[in-house]
Amino acid sequence: MLLFLQTNQPPSNIFSIFPYVYIYTLFPHAINFPTPHVYPLPPSHPLKLMERNGASAPARRPPMPGKATVLAMGKAFPSQLIPQECLVEGYFRDTKCQDMAIKEKLERLCKTTTVKTRYTVMSKEVLEKYPELATEGSPTIRQRLEIANPAVVEMAMEASLACIQEWGRPVGDITHIVYVSSSEIRLPGGDLYLASQLGLRSDVGRIMLYFLGCYGGVTGLRVAKDIAENNPGSRVLLTTSETTILGYRPPNEARPYDLVGAALFGDGAAAVIVGADPVPGKERPFMELNYAVQQFLPGTQNVIDGRLSEEGINFKLGRDLPAKIEDNIEEFCRKLMEKAGLVLEFNDLFWAVHPGGPAILNRLESTLKLRSEKLECSRRALMDYGNVSSNTIFYVMEYMREELKRKKQGGGDEEEEEWGLALAFGPGITFEGILIRSL
Repeated sequence: MLLFLQTNQPPSNIFSIFPYVYIYTLFPHAINFPTPHVYPLPPSHPLKLMERNGASAPARRPPMPGKATVLAMGKAFPSQLIPQECLVEGYFRDTKCQDMAIKEKLERLCKTTTVKTRYTVMSKEVLEKYPELATEGSPTIRQRLEIANPAVVEMAMEASLACIQEWGRPVGDITHIVYVSSSEIRLPGGDLYLASQLGLRSDVGRIMLYFLGCYGGVTGLRVAKDIAENNPGSRVLLTTSETTILGYRPPNEARPYDLVGAALFGDGAAAVIVGADPVPGKERPFMELNYAVQQFLPGTQNVIDGRLSEEGINFKLGRDLPAKIEDNIEEFCRKLMEKAGLVLEFNDLFWAVHPGGPAILNRLESTLKLRSEKLECSRRALMDYGNVSSNTIFYVMEYMREELKRKKQGGGDEEEEEWGLALAFGPGITFEGILIRSL
């Protein structure tokens, strides 16, 4: 018998331990800008109205004219929530695996990932309908896509609606859509289905970014930034959506990365709206996307290797991935800062780093000599949601938005940082980075 926890409550509200749980796995992935000018707010701006009425509000930095900003965010998850402490027993029961050595290895991995809870599309009903997913060697790519294709669009739809609601403008004002996923395969793609279900204009500009893995969210931000800054008045809906259905299979000692995926990855979706020159009184930008860069490390294309087969997607992950990132991250970060003419210490920045795993975060913290609290938002997202591939950077950014707001309003000793870096790493090895300014 399988027992699933179904809830839409945040992971921090879940304390119970359940005796049976279904688990899953995924095998994924010099311009010097002028000094910003301060433009006075018009008398009709909400902050001016608050001042006139005697109310106080935290000072906001005005965005630079023509620079892309993040105007709203949203997220969504499937209903099945998996407590990490229940994972091993459920996984081995569902796959009928009797290998105690593999089981002990997975138990150790689950303790080192720092993950506490994750969401998954997989459910008791799915397993009953497709029992072959738990059978070694079964050709199941058709079945996996029957589950994954509609699931990722459903999650993307929910995240987009939440984002549009926060934005507060009509859906018809969206001019472009950027759709990111490593979890579906079909023509037409999820971008068309999402645009249709949201009721977007038929002439909305659509871009699909497929199979980028963990850096896909930051790539999406870079593309959305370019669109917004080169199409005056445009508003770009960027949506990411991922499920681990394509990679679920029984554990096998010949595939050790299966266990890493089982202990680390989760499902979910995220959405942001990006635009330049926000409309006063109607839009509330909170981050400016100042400068973006992508870079690959030559000769490392086999460190993260993914192949699609009749059994789903198979991934191999090189043990030297954290070391490769460690060896190149400082130069990459300094390149981003220099492009904007910033002369700051790393600890003067805020950091939104995709939490590919605790080893990567630990190496980055050590190499850049960051204070422990600098990666707290990344560690918190990893703990609450696991590694959700392209989505995860937005969960980190949401926590960062809360943290920066708290510092701005706190009036204590903590000073709110103005500049920060959003970073992600994936197949290639590819680095994606954006220099962000808090508004």
